[in-house]
Formats: sequence, structure tokens, C-alpha cells
Amino acid sequence: MNFAEKHAVVTGGANGIGRCITERLLRAGVHVAMIDVDEQTGAALCDRYENLFFYHGDIADQTTLLAFADELKRKGTVDFIINNACVSCRGLLSDCSWENFEYVQRVGVTAPYFLVSVIRRSGLLADGASIINIASTRALQSQADTESYSAAKGGILALTHAMSISLAGQARVNAISPGWIETAAYHGDGNAEEYNTVEHSEADKRQHPAGRVGTPEDIAEMVMFLCDNSRAGFITGENIVIDGGMSKLMIYHNDNGWRLGG
Repeated sequence: MNFAEKHAVVTGGANGIGRCITERLLRAGVHVAMIDVDEQTGAALCDRYENLFFYHGDIADQTTLLAFADELKRKGTVDFIINNACVSCRGLLSDCSWENFEYVQRVGVTAPYFLVSVIRRSGLLADGASIINIASTRALQSQADTESYSAAKGGILALTHAMSISLAGQARVNAISPGWIETAAYHGDGNAEEYNTVEHSEADKRQHPAGRVGTPEDIAEMVMFLCDNSRAGFITGENIVIDGGMSKLMIYHNDNGWRLGG
């Protein structure tokens, strides 16, 4: 697929996985409109890429999303929507408040729904568009004290299959659930090449059947695949887990040297 002159929207694209996705799309010739709360890094990325439009704002705020959507009207139809932004305010064990829990859901579930809705109602959603929601393996399994984030990621999985039916014939809607992804190279002043990735222990690597911790590029390449109608045109409503096989590994006491403490 020729990505030149296509238009994408990315939420939370200034750092981490979102930034890698943003830069991968830009390198393919896509015009990207990105919204993020990190004004400094967003501006630095704009200095590097001519085909990037950055909007500073919090997607948890409805007024901000509407203002962002107004800016999109000047850019043309939207071919790809990458709902990436999310935060964590932890959970039960850290006494996550009503307000904080609700805020995480607004960022992780309400905003993706509303953004797609506004783009569609404005007539900006291109026929054959691809919508990709970044979920997490934490939607399916948990560590303690992760309720706010896990609930948001579970919500966006449900939103994915619901939207795939509502938008059938106009857009394909899929989710990607990353596992452990080391994002250190994609934080900072906008120049990922200047940052070294974290060195992981052999135990960290070997607990993944793939033999390593994931990278943001692992996720970005799946985004590019799902955006490509010529390769992924028969895929919609799916959740694609990218975790190096870690969630498929059964763990037992005394298995592979692992012991349950206490």
C-alpha cells in the first residue's frame, strides 16, 4: 500500500509506543495529526517532521477533543485513527479515588469512542479507514493494584468489537494488546536515536518464549500492517496480542526455577 498522502490521527503520540507509531507513520509519508499533553516533546517532533501537526491538549476533556476535531477539518479525510493514549492511577491497594478512576476511563475509553464519533459525524472518516485501539495484555491478566488501567484496557477491547460492527462497510476496527514493551528509547526531546535502550537481565528475556522483551517497533509494525487494506482488509474486530508469548506461558511452583515466596 502506498501510504503517501494518507492522513492519520494519533492520541498520546509524543512518547513511548505512541511516539514510535507516530514516527513510523511519518516515515511512510503519512500526514499525522497528534494530540498529547506533552507540549515540549510534541513541539520537538514538529521540528523534525514537516508532515506532523501537533495539538497540545488532554483528550479527557470533551472541549479539547472538539477543538482538535475542528483542526482536523482543515487537513482532509482521516484514513487511520490510532487510539493510543492512556494513563494509570493504580487501584484498590493504593486507594485510587472516584475522580482518578473516572479520569483513567475518560482517557482510555470515553475519548477513543468520542473521537471516532466526532470524526465520523463530521464526514471526515474515509471509506476503507482503519481504526486501531492500543489495548494491553492487562485487559486479560493483572498484577495487584492495577484496576484503573486494567478496566480502561478491558473497556477498549469491548469498544473495538462494538465499533467494528457499527462501522462495517466503512472502516475496519482492531485492537493491539502489547505485553512488556521497553519504551525508554522513545522518551525525551524528540530524537529517539540519542537514547539507549535498557539492558534487561537474562531472566527478564527468558520468561518470554520469544527470548526478549518487546520494543515499540514491534507494535508500530503491526499498526502499519493493520492500516494496509491490501494486506489486512479481511481483519476487523480482532485483538492481536503482541507479548512475545509471555501470556501463554503456564507458571507452576518449582517450574523453570520459579518458586512462590511466603
